[in-house]
Amino acid sequence: MKNIRSMVRGRIAFVAFGMFLILLILTGRYAYLQVVQGDALAQRMRDQSGYEFRIQSLRGAILDRNGKELAVSSMTKSLFIDPNHVYDAHRPEEIAADIAPLVGLKEQDILDDIAVGGGFVWVKRRLEHDEYEAVRAVIREKGYSDCLGFQNEAKRYYPNDALAANVLGFVGIDDKGLDGIEQALDPLLKGEVREERLTVDGQRRPIFDSIFFSRRTYRGDYCKTAVLTIDSTIQFIVEQELDRAMAENNPASITAIVMDPKTGEVLAMASRPSYNPNKFWDYPSENWKNRAVSFIYEPGSTFKAIVAGAALQEGIVTPNQVFMDPGYVMVSGRRIQNWNNESYGAVTFTDIVKNSLNTGFAQVGLALGAEKLMHYTRLFGFGEMTGIDLPGEEEGLLFKAEDMRDSDIATTAIGQSIAVTPLQLVTAMSAIANGGTLMHPYIVRAVRNPDGSVYEERAPREIRTTLQCTVDRTLIGLLEQVVSAGGGAKAAVKGYRIAGKTGTAQKIRLDSSGYMEGRYIASFCGFAPVEDPIFTVLVMIDDPRGGNFYGGQIAAPVASRIFTQLLRYAHVEPSSNPFTEAAEESSARSAADEKRLESAAAPPEGKAIVPDFTGLSIREAARLAQQRGLSFESEGTGAAVRQSLGVNDIVDQGARIKVYFEPT
Repeated sequence: MKNIRSMVRGRIAFVAFGMFLILLILTGRYAYLQVVQGDALAQRMRDQSGYEFRIQSLRGAILDRNGKELAVSSMTKSLFIDPNHVYDAHRPEEIAADIAPLVGLKEQDILDDIAVGGGFVWVKRRLEHDEYEAVRAVIREKGYSDCLGFQNEAKRYYPNDALAANVLGFVGIDDKGLDGIEQALDPLLKGEVREERLTVDGQRRPIFDSIFFSRRTYRGDYCKTAVLTIDSTIQFIVEQELDRAMAENNPASITAIVMDPKTGEVLAMASRPSYNPNKFWDYPSENWKNRAVSFIYEPGSTFKAIVAGAALQEGIVTPNQVFMDPGYVMVSGRRIQNWNNESYGAVTFTDIVKNSLNTGFAQVGLALGAEKLMHYTRLFGFGEMTGIDLPGEEEGLLFKAEDMRDSDIATTAIGQSIAVTPLQLVTAMSAIANGGTLMHPYIVRAVRNPDGSVYEERAPREIRTTLQCTVDRTLIGLLEQVVSAGGGAKAAVKGYRIAGKTGTAQKIRLDSSGYMEGRYIASFCGFAPVEDPIFTVLVMIDDPRGGNFYGGQIAAPVASRIFTQLLRYAHVEPSSNPFTEAAEESSARSAADEKRLESAAAPPEGKAIVPDFTGLSIREAARLAQQRGLSFESEGTGAAVRQSLGVNDIVDQGARIKVYFEPT
């Protein structure tokens, strides 16, 4: 019995040890499978029982203010290849020969894709529908389904082709906005891609109800719709006129903006040359540039509207104040002359604005001084970005008041030595049209959620008051005379009251200081109708090569044609022009009136214009110097032959001048 008992215990112990050993092996194996091979086995299971696919929401649309589509997206097919399965039953050369002609590629391109290796390589993304149908037919016929396949991807379309292209921008290959509104609002417009998984059988057929699967759609949390302030009809009007101006003047570029002065809404913004965003890669990158916000230039005489407003506000001038125009003046050794090199003699400030006299504005600028001149320049929004929803905006270039010499003040007063953007200028002119109130310019009116609800809505926003209402009305009257009887006459539209200012500025050398010889920027900026302005229009023509380069000759007619169509589109009734008779009376002014003006003419306060003493006696020269407020010193006898200060130099009152006399 004892031996039997011992034998039983031995067997039990053996069995127990065996079971423990088996348990230990199983535990080790389990740990090995879970820890060492867990990821690989899990992936194998997923490959065998499931199928991963992408669900993509379409990029949000861009609409104009009236709901017309400017940019939309649709789902397209993109072709990919699985190089790992190419060699199983097919030859790479055969696949390349069959597929390449259908998608517009070279056979070598597809062979290069196959040579990359791996399980997934794009062949061509976003196929056209006819390309997709042709490739699908070949895949079915040749049995390429094990190595070629399609994935859904969104494709951006611009139904109006080049219309508003420089505003809209375009979208890259990965649904990323690369310019314009597409870039500025990319986080809101962009479609979303999600990876989903479906359980399938061995032949990749859904195990669950196919009806249930077909309802698995994804609308996206991001793909919002942007509604712009742009009116596509006004945009079309403007772009038509720019195309005509390009043909007539052969310039390097043209930019035009139409703004609602009461709200700051941009109704149209166009540049030439432009491009078709559906095929943006076919155009040079320079064509993509939105010059309305990313191009800075010297505004020339269009800036004089701001200077005139500042001088009126500060009480430095009145419309009927008389100035002496000698044809040119010298300021700190710099010669400033009128655009036509002529002298107008004694003129009122109204005539200075109407005829855009550089000599008069140089005197007004010196009377204002650097501090006040730059204060009003910044008050109207120059020298800083407007903050509009467009990429690449420039802030312009301005002097610091403390760094300005008299020559800098004089040249700034005539629109030189500073740089602005077209958007800044049209915004400043809109402030004048809006009773002196500067509005924040904006181009995005609203952003809507995918379900149609409002995500964000933009409203007009006042920035600040620039001019008092009474001063602003006086300034508008002066600017209206520019169009009715002055240098901007070609911007007029019969039956309507239009105010504005022309400008002609030399182009700055980019590689050195100074200006390019014979290269100009012609512009016009104005608003209509004067009684109740609803449109502000800027036309800027860069480097015209048609023989004429003055803003009043080539930019003003373009603005006139735009105004004509805009006023008709807005159903604005014609009105009379109260300045017609005044212009006729002004042109018929008598010689007696001219003499009276000349006797009343005076330089700006605290300044003196150096006269020409040549040929005068000592007594006559001393009397003239006293009249001009100069300290007189003579040397020699007889008639004056030369002088220490140059003729038409603008100097401080009391400045000493030495005149040299020789016997006749």
